[in-house]
Amino acid sequence: MIKQNVQLGNQMITEGSKPYLIAEIGINHNGDLQIAKKLMDAANACQWDCVKFQKREPDIAVPEAQKNVMRDTPWGRMTYLEYKKHVEFGDSEYSYIKMYCAEKPIDWTASPWDIPSLRFLLKYDVPFIKMASATLTNDELLSEAARSGKPLVVSTGMSTWEEIDHAVGILEKEATGGFILMHTNSSYPTPYDEINLRMIATLRNRYRCLVGYSGHEQDLEPTVAAVVLGACVIERHVTLSHHMWGTDQASSLTVPAMGMLRGRIAEVKTMMGTGERVLGAEEQKVRLKLRGC
Repeated sequence: MIKQNVQLGNQMITEGSKPYLIAEIGINHNGDLQIAKKLMDAANACQWDCVKFQKREPDIAVPEAQKNVMRDTPWGRMTYLEYKKHVEFGDSEYSYIKMYCAEKPIDWTASPWDIPSLRFLLKYDVPFIKMASATLTNDELLSEAARSGKPLVVSTGMSTWEEIDHAVGILEKEATGGFILMHTNSSYPTPYDEINLRMIATLRNRYRCLVGYSGHEQDLEPTVAAVVLGACVIERHVTLSHHMWGTDQASSLTVPAMGMLRGRIAEVKTMMGTGERVLGAEEQKVRLKLRGC
């Protein structure tokens, strides 16, 4: 028995409800608002429910050991910190994103990687906060997000049971807007033998909460299977092309794949039925032919 249903945007998420689809743009826009706009258009055209970004204060979020590592980018050779600053959206971009999504309409949100970024997002009254796997063990950030009153969608990649137990303890005590856990494997792309979709049921039974799936595989089948296993929220990275620059592009869905995945999810939800023994109209015809009644 699930303890609590959770409202995401206009959709109440319940056990067995239509999966809420999150198109993770992340930083696949490469700092270009026009690319972000095309991806928002695509998500809306493919009838996904939400587009999601990532928000950082690079000086805070980038680990010290990585800040001065040199990197070749399409914008020249620069430090990792400079690269992160180059692709970061600020007030002007997020003001446009809020306006643009409202016109569609489609929900939007972002994953904050630090407390200033969380407070930044709350100014925009996003419908929920998505916590990345990397921030699951950041107690201060998780606690402030929980106390915001916004629903939380929390990924569990690269985390031990002890770490997830601790995070859920914070969420159960402080997340007044409710929370949904996401089964996640944080490798890009995720090998089939490490996807471990049975964790969806394990998380649901252990914490009696709603559970979704955030996939980093290159195919559609694991995500469809996750829905069969009860995932109520689906998150997949999206891109205009696998050939674009960036570490997440290869594990992202292209626009045609976004449409295909939504269609397959809708089909499999129909196939799953109600679990009650019912003779449908077509089967009734066969019964009449073969049994005469």
